[in-house]
Amino acid sequence: MADEPANTVLYDVSEGLATITINRPDAMNAMNTAAKVALRDSLRAAAADPAVRAVLLTATGRAFCVGQDLKEHVATLTATRASGSGNALSTVQEHYNPIVRAITEMAKPVVAGVNGVAAGAGFGFALAADYRVVAETASFNTSFAGVALTADSGVSWTLPRLIGPSRAADLLFFPRSISAQDALELGLVNRVVPADKLAEEAAAVARALADGPTVAYAALKESMAYGAGHTLAETLEKEDELQTRAGASQDHTIAVEAFLKKEKPVYLGK
Repeated sequence: MADEPANTVLYDVSEGLATITINRPDAMNAMNTAAKVALRDSLRAAAADPAVRAVLLTATGRAFCVGQDLKEHVATLTATRASGSGNALSTVQEHYNPIVRAITEMAKPVVAGVNGVAAGAGFGFALAADYRVVAETASFNTSFAGVALTADSGVSWTLPRLIGPSRAADLLFFPRSISAQDALELGLVNRVVPADKLAEEAAAVARALADGPTVAYAALKESMAYGAGHTLAETLEKEDELQTRAGASQDHTIAVEAFLKKEKPVYLGK
């Protein structure tokens, strides 16, 4: 594209908050290879950076992310068929899986600031986040069956857990646009805000998390992920392990002392 931005993903760290912005607005933030690599690497950088305590994932323009760039995908399909070898969907293993794992496995809260339509893999990225702040003009669409594909980017795992298997099957088998308000009522998102307040509100939520007891947040994130695939007895053991870790943090001592003094705690993130 002639107007392709120089940086398909923008990365900024300020006072403990990493802001990662998908930046292909003229393509509705569809994911070409450059964008997928940049997003994967930016998320990994945020996860590994000890200065980063929380992450805000958002986008420029009128879409959050409409998933795979189909123009690039058609070219890949054509080349694969012409050569008779290769896998046109190798991007799932190379890009989408690592992106979702980076979001879900980093020991830091990730907020999705959904400014517009989130479809396909873009829907998956939003669902993978720990908290979703959504513009009232945004919408969601599973999209996959609409192009004769199955779900990827973790949607077959996250969606049933958020809204139940029956509703998830309905949205996956019959893809359609789900409004921000309907998404809120279904339990897909946490907050819906006016479109002109989205950037401010999403940043405020992410900033509050970055300033908070991030050792505890990491433990909460780990315990919920663990509990999703283990028995109650196993989860109780995991909670004991994680509570011991949180209780040994400086932030816990700071919180208790501040409570007794009736002061607001100032957390260190350790």
